[in-house]
Amino acid sequence: MKNMKFVSIGEISSRTGVAVSALRYYETLGLLSPIRSAGGQRRYLRGDIRRVSFITLSQRFGFSLEQIGEHLANLPEGRNPTKADWTRISRSFRNDIDRRISELESMRDKLDGCIGCGCLSLKSCKLYNPDDHASQKGAGAQFVLTQI
Repeated sequence: MKNMKFVSIGEISSRTGVAVSALRYYETLGLLSPIRSAGGQRRYLRGDIRRVSFITLSQRFGFSLEQIGEHLANLPEGRNPTKADWTRISRSFRNDIDRRISELESMRDKLDGCIGCGCLSLKSCKLYNPDDHASQKGAGAQFVLTQI
């Protein structure tokens, strides 16, 4: 380990824009595995900057830390995602992103006809829920969110 380049938690935080407390939290989730110096300080491999960047980018795409952790767990111990890994992971992400885009477009289109529609008939309103029939599908505005 003598030839490996290590950085402090402060440097990782500074380079990635991720708060020190979040980095510690990532460690508790197993997303990061720093070593400890003789004085007990966390030391990260320089490549962990890329790992943290991968985590934050994945979060921006809307993936949970649990989902991100599942992908990172498939990598050999301590290795950060390579281009080949990212290609494989992005294919998996793409399907989920495409599904969410489709759902958002559908919701947007339904909302266009719903907000401020001024309809005078509750029988044609997608928010009207006589006898609470939508409760069988779950909480929320089910007639707007799903095709009931």
